[in-house]
Amino acid sequence: MNFQQLRIIRETVRQDFNLTEVANALYTSQPGVSKHIKDLEDELGIEIFVRRGKRLLGLTEPGKELAEVVNRILLDTHNLRRIADQFASRETGHFVVATTHTQARYALPQIIKWFKTDYPRVHLALHQGSPVDIAEKLVTGEADVGIATERLDQVPELATFPFYRWYHAVIVPYGHPLLKVQDLTLELIGEYPIITYHEGFTGRTHIDKAFADAGVVPDIVLSAIDADVIKTYVELDLGVGIIASMAYDGFKDRNLALIPVPHLFPESTTRLAVRRGTYLRSYALAFIEKVCPEIGEEYLKAVAQKQNGSE
Repeated sequence: MNFQQLRIIRETVRQDFNLTEVANALYTSQPGVSKHIKDLEDELGIEIFVRRGKRLLGLTEPGKELAEVVNRILLDTHNLRRIADQFASRETGHFVVATTHTQARYALPQIIKWFKTDYPRVHLALHQGSPVDIAEKLVTGEADVGIATERLDQVPELATFPFYRWYHAVIVPYGHPLLKVQDLTLELIGEYPIITYHEGFTGRTHIDKAFADAGVVPDIVLSAIDADVIKTYVELDLGVGIIASMAYDGFKDRNLALIPVPHLFPESTTRLAVRRGTYLRSYALAFIEKVCPEIGEEYLKAVAQKQNGSE
């Protein structure tokens, strides 16, 4: 048994049992991948994968248990390197934060500025993507920390912590009829074309649920992954905008009026997530404590370093 065999087992599951993609991901040949799998099966005396001819269709029952152990072994191996790096060079390293446009643009700038000032020798990479992409990067180890409103708390491999809570708000050009309404309702908003977030971004599920619960079918004429695009088209008077309230800047968005409507849409919570079982270096802990100061380092380490299913 060797680490290459373990990597192949993990990558085979990640690549949906496509051995060509496994070989490409690990920079090796498909026959080599097949041989490693067969050698490991022979050594262990079990079949790891369900087969149809030469094709792999999934994991056998013992294969499912083995795959979980393989993931833990490889994660702990990665942790050994992190521990060594931690004590060899405390103030240097590579730190990857995966987040959405909204968080990168409106919630994180001051935190990123602080981090770069306090840890100038740590290379911080900020990767933007969808909540699904962020979760995947965390699970595969491509990112150290993820920040998003959706998805993260639904992935069992991740430990999540609340960052901050917020509400959606309505934006319209000055002079819009909705500015004259004292008690705004979803029915009144639904009389206009609506511009808001794309599905899966920045609390869109809460927007859809609110309209559905009110029995209103909104005419969503444009959806975008970030508030800047939404504001651009609202300013052109193409519709009423629904955005995260923190995405409105009274100075930069001076051509638009913000209408707070916390009573119309459910509260949203943006979360920070890390991969369970991961050893967190000192600068990662410092970043997380800056984002979530109420957690406390000992609790954070205890929760984050527990393997999935160990609680």
